[in-house]
Amino acid sequence: MKEYLDLLWTFFKMGCLTFGGGYAMLPVIERELVRHKGWIAMDEVMDYYAIGQVTPGVIAVNVSTFIGYKKKGTLGGILTTLGFVLPSLIIIITIAVGLQNFAESEVVQHALKGIRVAVGALILDAIRKLFKGAVKDLKSLALCLVVFGLSVFFKVSPVLTVISAGLVGFLLYRPRNKRPAGGPSGSGKGAP
Repeated sequence: MKEYLDLLWTFFKMGCLTFGGGYAMLPVIERELVRHKGWIAMDEVMDYYAIGQVTPGVIAVNVSTFIGYKKKGTLGGILTTLGFVLPSLIIIITIAVGLQNFAESEVVQHALKGIRVAVGALILDAIRKLFKGAVKDLKSLALCLVVFGLSVFFKVSPVLTVISAGLVGFLLYRPRNKRPAGGPSGSGKGAP
């Protein structure tokens, strides 16, 4: 029971600290779950981000669910998801109650400008970490540049670029069958 409460509390704290979406959450995941708790390796986090990108829903919630499921099965996935979204739900309900006064407040407007800058910095740091973890060789660098170009300059759908990159990645990195040492098959050479 203690491990389940630890999952819920850890993701509740992360939900309180994560502003700016799924990629802004990456430094928090790295600090809390990879380095501090040792629950998951950074390579697994990158895999979950890749899967979370192509599954429906909010990427931060998807990643939370995947990590919870890996750690403690279905109930772990439910608790991490609940823990992560509960702070946002509480904040949204609180804001909705006093929305008129809250949104118009000059103090809030100035604070939001500062928060936007901080979130931008966190996202840039997440991009640096994702790039470093994903681009390991010239093939992956070329694929990254092509997808970036298609996305930025030609406005190709993210769904299409992710699916296409997955197919290209499969073709580039799939294991190749090696020929037997005795020559081409059927030649009679090297056969036992």
